[in-house]
Amino acid sequence: MLTERQKVILKTIVEKYIEDANPVGSKNICENIDCSSATVRNEMAFLERVGYIEKTHTSSGRIPSEVGYRYYVDNLMVAKDINGEAMLKLQTIFSNNALALNDAIKESMKIIADLTHYTSIILEEDSAKNCLKSVKFVPLTKNEAVALVITNLGHVENKKIVIPDNVSIDEVEKTIELMNELLVGTPLNQVCAKLEFDIKPIISSYVNQHQALYKAFINAFNDYKENQDVFFSGKTNLLDQPEFDDTDKMKSFIRVLDDENVKHSIEQTEDGISIKIGSENEISEDCTLITTEYELDGKKGTIAVLGPKRMEYGRVVSLLQLIKSNLGNK
Repeated sequence: MLTERQKVILKTIVEKYIEDANPVGSKNICENIDCSSATVRNEMAFLERVGYIEKTHTSSGRIPSEVGYRYYVDNLMVAKDINGEAMLKLQTIFSNNALALNDAIKESMKIIADLTHYTSIILEEDSAKNCLKSVKFVPLTKNEAVALVITNLGHVENKKIVIPDNVSIDEVEKTIELMNELLVGTPLNQVCAKLEFDIKPIISSYVNQHQALYKAFINAFNDYKENQDVFFSGKTNLLDQPEFDDTDKMKSFIRVLDDENVKHSIEQTEDGISIKIGSENEISEDCTLITTEYELDGKKGTIAVLGPKRMEYGRVVSLLQLIKSNLGNK
């Protein structure tokens, strides 16, 4: 149990270190609280003994430990007001009715990456969880149609199809019928592979211009192929932080973000804001990961900010809460 003075000293150390990445000495703290430097040194010695702060090799000052950051976040952190410029930028995006909500989320997270100089992340619902329930065909013109892709989760995706001149509507409808017979239950990110190996050989027996029609459907479904459900903004921002001056740390960090399994380290499955500091997250012990879940048109996803352990916690939490509240009001 910390005394009020010890809390003030710890809060000062954390926030000063967040501000400039320099170890904090007793002189810096005396500028903020009314007590002698000897008293501050004694209190700092206690905070070091209980593991909330630690000494660096290159300075007589102290820096927060991982335990100290955790105590700060749980007990001392205050959400920061968002300044007018940042608020205006974000509100402009969400008030733009011409912008699809998916695009609004991406644009707003780009702004957060720019404002904080951290890495912002969007984890959309994994397309592997969405399986094909049916495909419906809606002709628009002689050469254009829309395929309505309906999933087991009730989501409907519109896929524009360009119909070659030498392909009849009857041939398209026959292909759609075969797809409904053979692709139902297939994860969306596997549709292209099934079209290639299961559908293509069969439609060649029924459709004269099967190659042209096959290409039309492959082009329509190709965006599922990559299963790109993780979006980064400011991916290299953290490399400008002093924590990543070490080349090996830099390379390791980049490898982790490029790993397709990184999404399992990001996904948020609980309510509210989650803050994982250092060893609490699976990405890097030098980083903090702050995440929150959102829901959009029945689909759940995660928005996150990845920064150094000396992150501006209160500011990042406020920014994520603002985005989440804007999504809730749409």
